[in-house]
Amino acid sequence: MNLQRISTNGTTLNVALEGAGPPVLLLHGWPHTWQVWRQVLPLLTGRRQVIAPDLRGLGDSARTEDGFDAATGAEDMLGLLDALDVRRADVVALDAGVPAAFLLAALHPGRVRRLVLMEALLPGLPGGFAAPPWWFGFHAVPGLAESVLEGHEDAYLDWFLTAGTYEHRGVPADIRDAFVDAYTGREALRCGFGYYRAAAQNATAISAAGRLTVPTLAVGGDTVGDLLHEQLRPVADDLTGTIVARSGHLVPLDRPDAVAELVLDSEAS
Repeated sequence: MNLQRISTNGTTLNVALEGAGPPVLLLHGWPHTWQVWRQVLPLLTGRRQVIAPDLRGLGDSARTEDGFDAATGAEDMLGLLDALDVRRADVVALDAGVPAAFLLAALHPGRVRRLVLMEALLPGLPGGFAAPPWWFGFHAVPGLAESVLEGHEDAYLDWFLTAGTYEHRGVPADIRDAFVDAYTGREALRCGFGYYRAAAQNATAISAAGRLTVPTLAVGGDTVGDLLHEQLRPVADDLTGTIVARSGHLVPLDRPDAVAELVLDSEAS
């Protein structure tokens, strides 16, 4: 895997690059790094140019004081595509990467060939969970979660990495260790929780972004299911939805074969 540090929008991102062909940009969520896609990459790189960054402040990307909102994230990705001289790409996003991917496609449709959004709900659009999961509020309080969890990162993250997989089987040990390492320490935790603390900003930006005009696929596992598809119906011109069987929230780790198939399915279009 070719790892590069690429400057964009006032920060520096760690980016995994591999393969050749039509570009696909992969955006991870929390508490992940680019390695959430690691089992998908070998299935794509023979036919696609894969671009898989660590999001702003996360993994091996530069720590930042702010900019964890989706609008800034979309500009980060726009700058990354510019730096790589990629005019147009498929964009695939999971979990906390979904709001930035949505705004990238809504605000810069000429740069997004196809949008694939997985296992997330979008603030600012009607619908979604009847009540947000318990950790949303905990993570959103500035300074709280990192002060409580510092020194206990592995136990806390293991709960999410187990609960987020099909039948709670957990993630491969080497990927689990990479995630724990990436979110250990107060600054690493603060940056991760910054994505939750931007929810109100994201809601404002998403509600004002207008319609999705690019072909869009909403993908659910056993956590979000069809809720994202239903959320997007009123604002997307060309929308399809699918549920991935035998998958929890971490679809790229539970069903890398299905994710690769969904990405490659657009080649004829």
